[in-house]
Amino acid sequence: MKDFKNFNLLPYNTFGIEAYCKRFVEFDTVEELSVFVKTLTQEDSPLLLLGGGSNLLLTGDYPGTVLHSAIKGIGVVKTDAKCGDVFVRCGSGEVFDDVVAYCVEHGYYGMENLSLIPGEVGASAVQNIGAYGAEAKDVIQMVEAIEIATGKKVCFSNADCKYSYRQSKFKNEWRDKYVITYVTYRLSLTFQPNIDYGNIRERLGGYTEKVTASILRNAIIDIRRAKLPDPKVQGNGGSFFMNPIIEEEQFKKLKAKFPDLKYYEVVSPDKLSYKIPAGWMIEQCGWKGKNVGPAGVHDKQALVLVNLGGAKGKDIIHLCEMIQRDVKTKFGVDIYPEVNIK
Repeated sequence: MKDFKNFNLLPYNTFGIEAYCKRFVEFDTVEELSVFVKTLTQEDSPLLLLGGGSNLLLTGDYPGTVLHSAIKGIGVVKTDAKCGDVFVRCGSGEVFDDVVAYCVEHGYYGMENLSLIPGEVGASAVQNIGAYGAEAKDVIQMVEAIEIATGKKVCFSNADCKYSYRQSKFKNEWRDKYVITYVTYRLSLTFQPNIDYGNIRERLGGYTEKVTASILRNAIIDIRRAKLPDPKVQGNGGSFFMNPIIEEEQFKKLKAKFPDLKYYEVVSPDKLSYKIPAGWMIEQCGWKGKNVGPAGVHDKQALVLVNLGGAKGKDIIHLCEMIQRDVKTKFGVDIYPEVNIK
């Protein structure tokens, strides 16, 4: 286990913002974590459970203790040939895209559309990450964790976690109560391509009738690399804003006012809602490729805010608030950050 004081978090946030935490602890095993949490005192507050830092915006030095998982391991724990399912258990410190690559290579299907999403396995269960018509909740079977107050091992089913769009109980009532150690994904031994979202079909070209999991994964990777900046080159946190979901009445008014409105239907048992791409609205407000000082909007994807060099967290926040105001003024729609702001 690593335990450092006054630790620089620059390598642990993809926005590339230099900030220090009072204490940084990295654990390698469940047993280490279970023992460690029992030693926490008021001096360690507030706690920050940190993954790869790809969904984090630091607004200053962190006054408490940061916990980071280095628990590794990817392996099949069960195969149900009758149902055609395979259950893959992964350490929370594994890079999520490495898990996707592993599963595609071994013929375990269902994660292809989540290719190249940055971050670690633990965060996938907290954030309910998603892209191109797929979400982590579609494949999460079980989440293992340590209860911070007692050091006890606990397990949660998919239903326990109450997943919704970029939400889970880990982000809300369970915040800072549990540290995730392992996630088990339920995947399929039969490949069923999900290619009807965004421009996937266009990218696949003539391969739509004979697409394989590997071809689909590579197409998703190509799409993401074409639109999203590499954080090693230009600091960013990926999609900064969540796509708002609006009710039918508001949608009809928007559609009448903006005939070219982009949207996706969100069907639930009791109602029909509509997801409006926040990036499209931001672009319509003229923000794409613009900047305010060292904080800017990416010139290829308006959903992404970038550090143009030397930006502080407050610079990104200022830009965020200006964009929110303009979108609200033009469309009457509130947009909220997807990133965690600390």
